[in-house]
Amino acid sequence: MNALVSLPVLLPVLAAGLSLALARYTFAQRLVTVTVLSGVLAMAVALLLAVERDGPAVVHVGGWPPPIGIVLVADLLSALLLTIAVLVALAVLLFSIGQNDADRAEGAAFPFHPAYLLLVAGVALAFLAGDLFNLYVAFELLLASSYVLITLNSGEKRVRAGMTYVMTSLTSSLLFLTAIGLVYAATGTVTLAELAERTAALDDGLRTALSLLLLLVFGLKAAVVPLHFWLPDSYPTAPAPITAVFAALLTKVGVYAMVRTQTLLFPREDAWWVGAVIAAVTMLVGILGAVAQDDINRLLSFVLVSHVGFMLFGLALFDVDGLSGTILYIVHHITVQATLFLVAGLVVSATGTAALSRMERGGTGRGPRPAVAVLFGLGALSLAGIPPLSGFIAKFALLRAAVGQGGAAAYLLSAAALVTSLLTLYAMVRIWRAAFAGPAAGHDAPDGRRGQQRQRRRSSTLTVAACVGMVVTGLSLAAGAGPLSQLSERAADGLVRTDDYRRAVFEGGHR
Repeated sequence: MNALVSLPVLLPVLAAGLSLALARYTFAQRLVTVTVLSGVLAMAVALLLAVERDGPAVVHVGGWPPPIGIVLVADLLSALLLTIAVLVALAVLLFSIGQNDADRAEGAAFPFHPAYLLLVAGVALAFLAGDLFNLYVAFELLLASSYVLITLNSGEKRVRAGMTYVMTSLTSSLLFLTAIGLVYAATGTVTLAELAERTAALDDGLRTALSLLLLLVFGLKAAVVPLHFWLPDSYPTAPAPITAVFAALLTKVGVYAMVRTQTLLFPREDAWWVGAVIAAVTMLVGILGAVAQDDINRLLSFVLVSHVGFMLFGLALFDVDGLSGTILYIVHHITVQATLFLVAGLVVSATGTAALSRMERGGTGRGPRPAVAVLFGLGALSLAGIPPLSGFIAKFALLRAAVGQGGAAAYLLSAAALVTSLLTLYAMVRIWRAAFAGPAAGHDAPDGRRGQQRQRRRSSTLTVAACVGMVVTGLSLAAGAGPLSQLSERAADGLVRTDDYRRAVFEGGHR
């Protein structure tokens, strides 16, 4: 069991070193990355089943107990998110191999695979970290690897966007280090399980200040409004697979950190008004920004910002039902948002433009194939919350939790969620009309480009297959809504009642 907790972090790091040694052999690099991520996915599934059966699993690295040693903790929430994150990372990797985006420029394959493996290691460490400092280490690992990925095939525009991303992340990191220092000064520990006891003894004013500081740190990483300014300028400039994996995982790591620290260190008995206002404003401002965009990737980036608000919806309710809805929404959104960015990559490749207005006038390519239209339609309808897809199930869980709790904060969140869902549907219809219902769908390319497009069609089998796998995963989430809802409720109960988590850390977890 110790191996199942530690290897999802250790294996990608070791494989990254091996991938660097194989820098001249692209096929070998790809084989290593696919094999390692497949193995990590199998371990994540086994870990989820073991935790679901036996309770939280804990590793005291080096045999040192807390608060001296490093602790890795896998409870239902972290194991579930780790599983879906690695699954999506593997699908995006296969898409990238099929599209050959990362390898198109000379030398681009050399940094892509090591950086991608380190990105997955950072995500795994963030979900499994049992103390604030190693959560910080996870974020720094994500920053280093994501900067390499976001500047692949660099041009002036991409480097500028990468610098915006890096400066924002460094600012967040400095704030995080400051928060860790203040928490340690106030409590004498950074181990989450021990902090759950010691923060309760602090003065209310100090507890509130620490809570808001951590909210600022993780809110910047999760791109909540008004800290979202960096995301729409950074993500759309990267290749489609990179944008997809960033959209699926990086903001969710920030949301996870917010959920973990707020519930464990600063528990509340009533609705969290600060969180409710932030969630409502994030939903509305994000989606209003989306409907004003003409670039398909910027539109989807603003939609991503908006739907972070749905994840904060349940956290603001601060009860088991609300947190269960948040967990369902995170799982749904990781899959669907990555799918939409991948399909958008296919659309841009087929039409020759990312501008919706140019797609409507015919673009410069043949237009997407009907299969791509179906894949986008299913993802778009799920994101908008159309039944019986996974987005509807997650939103219904959040709205039911709000109605069950009642109160002004719950009704504010419900109203913002309904308006955002309608505007999300409108934004998705705009993309559909431009990409699939306009002249681009039947527009032929000039004779000189037909050979190139035939080559694209031959090489797109794996990309479409990866998108199909993502859509099937989303449909499976909807089909398995009952067991998934029960699992999310148990994970949410573990967030509200922290005894099992703390006991596992101090006693070493199950073996």
